[in-house]
Amino acid sequence: MIDAAEVQHLALLARLDLTAQEQGAMLADLNKMLGYFEKLQELDTAGVPEMQRPISLSNVLREDVPGPVFAQAQVLELAPESQDGFVRVPRTVEQ
Repeated sequence: MIDAAEVQHLALLARLDLTAQEQGAMLADLNKMLGYFEKLQELDTAGVPEMQRPISLSNVLREDVPGPVFAQAQVLELAPESQDGFVRVPRTVEQ
């Protein structure tokens, strides 16, 4: 089981600003969940085959078919900012 200090640490890692009441509720909820996991550990699963998923799934993606292409002039017209025939975007990586 976890204690209040561990809940505070988890809240810090998750960048959550929890009130004392919310921390108490989270502590109770987490300990309740861990209790369920402890109960599951007591089950005898010998002879039970492993499953990746409880249901069978199949690929439901559509074929990748090219669609209509926008003209460069139309794209540049719609872009908030362009330069020398290209769409200009803000820098996302610092050098």
